[in-house]
Amino acid sequence: MKIKERLLQLLREEDYKPSKIEEIMDMLHIDYNQRKILEATLKEMEKEGLVFKTKRGKYALPERLGLVRGRIDGHPRGYGFLIPEEQGIKDIFIPISGMSGAMDGDLVLVRVIEGAEGKSQEGEVVKILKRANTTIVGTYEKNKNFGFVIPDNKKIHQDVFIPKGEDKGAKTGMKVVVRITKWPEGRRSPEGEIIEVLGYKGDPGIDVKSILRSYDIPETFPKEVLKEAEELPEEIPEKEKKRRVDLTKLKFVTIDGEDAKDLDDAVYVERLPNGNYLLYVSIADVSHYVKEGTNLDKEALRRGCSVYFLDRVIPMLPPKLSNGICSLNPGEERLSLTVKMEINTRGEIVDHDIFESIIESKERMTYTSVYKILEENDEELIKRYSHLVEDFKLMKELALVLLEKRKRRGSVDFDFPEAKVIVDEKGRPVDIVKVERNIAHKIIEEFMLAANETVAEHMHWLNVPFVYRIHEHPDIEKLLAFNKFIHNLGYHIKGVEGGEIHPKALQDLIRQVRGKSEQKVVETLLLRSLKRARYSPEDIGHYALAAKYYTHFTSPIRRYPDLVIHRIIKEYINGKLTEKRQRHYNRILEDIAARASERERAAEAAEREIEELKKVEYMADKVGNVYKGIISNVTSYGFFVELDNTVEGLVDVASLEDDYYVFDPERYVLVGERTKKVYSIGKEVYVKVAHVDVDNREVDFVLVEEDS
Repeated sequence: MKIKERLLQLLREEDYKPSKIEEIMDMLHIDYNQRKILEATLKEMEKEGLVFKTKRGKYALPERLGLVRGRIDGHPRGYGFLIPEEQGIKDIFIPISGMSGAMDGDLVLVRVIEGAEGKSQEGEVVKILKRANTTIVGTYEKNKNFGFVIPDNKKIHQDVFIPKGEDKGAKTGMKVVVRITKWPEGRRSPEGEIIEVLGYKGDPGIDVKSILRSYDIPETFPKEVLKEAEELPEEIPEKEKKRRVDLTKLKFVTIDGEDAKDLDDAVYVERLPNGNYLLYVSIADVSHYVKEGTNLDKEALRRGCSVYFLDRVIPMLPPKLSNGICSLNPGEERLSLTVKMEINTRGEIVDHDIFESIIESKERMTYTSVYKILEENDEELIKRYSHLVEDFKLMKELALVLLEKRKRRGSVDFDFPEAKVIVDEKGRPVDIVKVERNIAHKIIEEFMLAANETVAEHMHWLNVPFVYRIHEHPDIEKLLAFNKFIHNLGYHIKGVEGGEIHPKALQDLIRQVRGKSEQKVVETLLLRSLKRARYSPEDIGHYALAAKYYTHFTSPIRRYPDLVIHRIIKEYINGKLTEKRQRHYNRILEDIAARASERERAAEAAEREIEELKKVEYMADKVGNVYKGIISNVTSYGFFVELDNTVEGLVDVASLEDDYYVFDPERYVLVGERTKKVYSIGKEVYVKVAHVDVDNREVDFVLVEEDS
């Protein structure tokens, strides 16, 4: 057993009392010549917040000392909340006096101070374990002898002081990136140096660039990475072709969005004589080109994933690979890793194989074209793709079989209305259109899910190091609170009182609300009540999918974990996954999984923020326009209305002049004291755009009577 594990075991013992290092050495029977190893281990564990060292030099578990580990959720007024890492612990209020220089997003240890009866718990930061904001994006203001940066992130309430000579030539009103050189202390603001000047606020593209920088998303590749990419051969050597399974005669196709250029999955289906389906899912063999430890690999790990927004993509790999030699472009031979699955008529995978292959995609199909062939019987498209029409029909048949199997086992499928913001050449929003998921999306989704589950289970039983995509069981307290909310809307989660909720109960709820006016708010709050899916070397299954085994195998062009597990699979196939290599993967996979999860969250947040920004920008010249919408949420200060184009805005309770409205927290409604008029979730209303604040991403509405 490693020293770290022995330490944790000792510190968890009931009769353990905070002890100095010498006492710990005696308890663990550690020789003096191992003291340095013990000291280094304790120091590392202290940095991670796994142990806490008291002022007297004694070590103990933080929780034994009344300390809670978590992240700070800052507030513009200077105070914050601790969001605990451990499930079941409620958020802890941190007053300004207890922040101790902590900023939004920082990983900290907090000492809990018992609040007054009836009030939420309060706490004070006793240790900052990891800073979240080594760089900050904001607007520069220049004074005579110094300057300061006002952070774009409103949760960071302090401006960053910029000493003379550290402004990199920035002018007042410019967007900049500042590196923190001194952290805030007491009443003193943080200090920093400007490392990049982005341009004037309001200039085309600066708004998006600022958001990307705030999430540390680089738009360009370092020279050494591009050089490595350019040196990769375009042609596949004959030796490599001969050692792989040749699938070039099979009618593989890719099915993607119209704008996609990084085509990393191709599919082919045929019916077997026994009535079963034979499904091939072939994935671009990126690991053949991106070798471990190269500049390409290091940059891909740093990025973690590709970032998609508006009409652009910031790829994880340079275009030479992502759009070129790795992309499964039609009519070109490509190296791939294939999962071949025999699936019966109940959707059960009765046999499978995973192997290195070479394929040639016959057509680059889009979701729209496949949908029109299958659902609209588009004569022109049917004629153009006559050699594939029967294949598409078989794909649809199999996808529906697989979907039905997932439904039977209780897989939870959210169906949020998606919108796409259309922008012009200068990045200005000109339209917002709804994106509908159709049968073609379902085909690819079901085939990829089947491949991911098959690979995950295959590698699980081999008992080798691997990266899984996991989704833990939800926190029962959060689901109980959610259940209380939906009770007011006339819904209930079956079995919630028992404490162990099968995902099928959530699936039933989603089925009940589908198509109803309250669908979005119910699905949104349910999603918030669940834990986030993440990457992990530990295989604990995927709750929402009701899957015992799950991984991400199908997108190595745009997700780093997929690339890593391709390497592991290929090493196993070729007999190279030695004990030494397994020890190597055991050392690195936990960090890779954590890094990939963190970068995925950053990419999602950036994509969401850019979309919100452009939606608000789109509404900026619509002040005075009247729209029909649906109340999507009700609060004590007003209610939110969602328009058909998915833009959401607030109707302030103060603007309701016909009565005095009181918020009923039990039913989530506003009720007029005199008129008894009720504003509830799902109610259809007409609103006029009253005010748009692009900087703060806010749209304000006022109610309009229907007959006016």
